[in-house]
Amino acid sequence: MKHVCLPLFLLLTLSASAQTTVKQDADIANMVNEVSAKNIETIVRKLVSFKTRHTLSDTTSKTEGIGAARNWIKAEYERYAKASGGRMTVTFDEFTQPAGSRIDKPTPMKNVLAILKGTDTADKRVYIVSGHYDSRATDVMDAKSFAPGAVDDASGTAVSMELARVMAKQKFPATIIFMAVVGEEQGLYGSANVAKRAKAEGWQIDAMLNNDIVGNTYGMETGLKDNRSVRVFSEGVPAAETEKEAAVRNSVGGENDSPARELARYIKEVAERYVEQLDVKLIYRRDRYLRGGDHTPFSQQGYTAVRITEMNEDFNRQHQDARKEKGTDYGDLPDFADYDYTQKVARMNLSILANLALAPGRPQNVGIVTSGLTNKTQLKWEAPKGGKAPSGYYVLMRETISPYWEKKIFVSGPSAEIGYSKDNYLFAVQSVDADGHESIPVFPKPVR
Repeated sequence: MKHVCLPLFLLLTLSASAQTTVKQDADIANMVNEVSAKNIETIVRKLVSFKTRHTLSDTTSKTEGIGAARNWIKAEYERYAKASGGRMTVTFDEFTQPAGSRIDKPTPMKNVLAILKGTDTADKRVYIVSGHYDSRATDVMDAKSFAPGAVDDASGTAVSMELARVMAKQKFPATIIFMAVVGEEQGLYGSANVAKRAKAEGWQIDAMLNNDIVGNTYGMETGLKDNRSVRVFSEGVPAAETEKEAAVRNSVGGENDSPARELARYIKEVAERYVEQLDVKLIYRRDRYLRGGDHTPFSQQGYTAVRITEMNEDFNRQHQDARKEKGTDYGDLPDFADYDYTQKVARMNLSILANLALAPGRPQNVGIVTSGLTNKTQLKWEAPKGGKAPSGYYVLMRETISPYWEKKIFVSGPSAEIGYSKDNYLFAVQSVDADGHESIPVFPKPVR
């Protein structure tokens, strides 16, 4: 991989304002720049053209309903796959959802998965980028009315599809899955099926990026318009945490260092290296009030997953029948979407997926030594399992009140002694290769 170096000014809590150099992979930068707002708009408008993509809508028509939409998505993924040299395969993930909440009868459903197989057979890691392709009108059970769903969530589906187009031509040691899921508006049914299947089949999902509502820049009521900022929602207490894990978390003050929070910090640091005029806002919640998303079923299965969402939302657009009422436009129509903004979000996703899929895996069994009283901090760990060996590791540290890592200390071996007290700072360890691709950091557990 070729690299260019960009100057970056950072204000660090643990040191004075300093100039440092950030290494940027030129090949990843080229992929980032290939992401097209025009292509994204074309995808969104095509999805809107199916009139409704309600999960319970028509599956037999070639031009309208959920069936026509999923067939078109699959065909597009298959078109992109032709550039992969046989490494990308496209498939339906099919299941029948029993009658239940927001499902009035047993309903066959299909997710669409484009799987770009990793080139390293010893590297079992999987990375997922996802959007949901179903839509809804005001009545969640209305499967007939026009439900354009341009921003919610044709925009997220377009992110997944455009990344598949760009990345299909490239080779990565780890596997990347570009996913369009169904049944989100009815109860996260599509993502839940994939997450359960992944757990049952032993998929080693290292990170899941859920893009849901990433095409609007205007905030109703406040009147704010922001085309630079994007939110990343991450859970604090892991959904699948055991009692033993909770006890450890409570003992070390690790409530802000869940795997999802480490992924969120990673997203901010790496994406802002590659995408201009981007401000990644870390939101320390699993999701917004009264809302849910397709990352949650993956979190519940113990995987590291986050939600990526626009900074400001226009609720006159979401879950609304398309209409004009008292001079106000309602409905999730494509003319109100900001495709340059969705392009920026897609570029952010690509920079993360590419860096992670090229990086070594996370260090294993990361521990912070607590065998005695000392004002220094000792850390030890093991190399990642499978895949390429790291060229070294970064020990990360920050003050306990800081949301971001403030220092990165390179070490070549599987241990480090740092001249800062573990009582006063938080630490993590990440793998890094010779080209600067970094893994997700791992927060240490107490060890003797």
